[in-house]
Amino acid sequence: MRVTIAEVARRARVSKTTVSRVLNNKADVDAATAIRVREVIAATGYIPSAGAVGLARGVTRTVGMLVPGLTWPWMGEVLQGVADVVEAKGYGLLLSTANRGAESLEEFSRQVSAKAFDGLLLVEPPDAVRHLRVLHDSGLPVVVIDDRGRRPAFPSVGTSNREGGAAAARHLLGTGRTRLATVTGPRDFGCTTDRLTGFRDVVREAGLTLDPRLIIEGDFTSESGEAAIRQLLDSGPEFDAVFAHNDLTAAGVLAGLRKAGRTVPDDVAVVGFDDIPLAAHTQPPLTTIRQPLREMGETAARQLLAQLGGAPRPDEPLIVPTSLVVRESTQDTVSAPDSGTSREESPR
Repeated sequence: MRVTIAEVARRARVSKTTVSRVLNNKADVDAATAIRVREVIAATGYIPSAGAVGLARGVTRTVGMLVPGLTWPWMGEVLQGVADVVEAKGYGLLLSTANRGAESLEEFSRQVSAKAFDGLLLVEPPDAVRHLRVLHDSGLPVVVIDDRGRRPAFPSVGTSNREGGAAAARHLLGTGRTRLATVTGPRDFGCTTDRLTGFRDVVREAGLTLDPRLIIEGDFTSESGEAAIRQLLDSGPEFDAVFAHNDLTAAGVLAGLRKAGRTVPDDVAVVGFDDIPLAAHTQPPLTTIRQPLREMGETAARQLLAQLGGAPRPDEPLIVPTSLVVRESTQDTVSAPDSGTSREESPR
């Protein structure tokens, strides 16, 4: 059954005239109402006829954003960076999540078909390959945030994962640690490969070797960090440091070490990655590689708006650099009299 403009108006609690004015991008419809109408259009799959509307891509003054979910620990910072830029330029932000899996992604595809927004900021959800092909075929301007290294078709904004891994290794080696373990993210993520490569390269340059038995694959959860410590203590060689590929995993590493009676940093030093708010409040506070999350959101939003304004697509990903934040989880409390002081260093 074909959805009519009257049905859209009823669901959006507005008149048919208002729906028409939204479709024709009239300036006298407030942003909240326009977004509500476009959400209904996307949800119902309503497609206006060419004769009924002068709708053209690039004039809705709305930016879409698709994210896997809002429970990811760093998502709030990225969203804030996006919102700051988008709102300052007078655009609305239409946020979609993939919380319901395939159902959410099908609804999102309808939004694309209904031209509910001018361009899209994307944090790639799992199992979204088919829907990404729809995006590519649609010609919709897209900028990927935190690209996993598999989407060369889209411009992207990321962080210096390889350099961040290298900085973690340099710091641990600089504190005298030589038996280094690491708990990675999922092996098919580009950031996992980059962080491990940077870490391994610095270890190799120091004349050491990463023991394969001390490399444990995790899944970016605290549970995987705690499980990795159990595995290392049960079957692996001795280790005096752990580099976890995100802060949640590092929190699990700290918990696992605490349960095993190992002290941090005296017995084992721990470094995380991200610098989410949790990192400053673990016991002990966590040394980590700061991923510039808000700056990544801001940079991606500016890049997308520039494309909407006619700027050419960049040929290479935009990289926002990481930095090392030192806290008590790696500091030698004997040699460092001010062990409660954090400092930030850019990776070399």
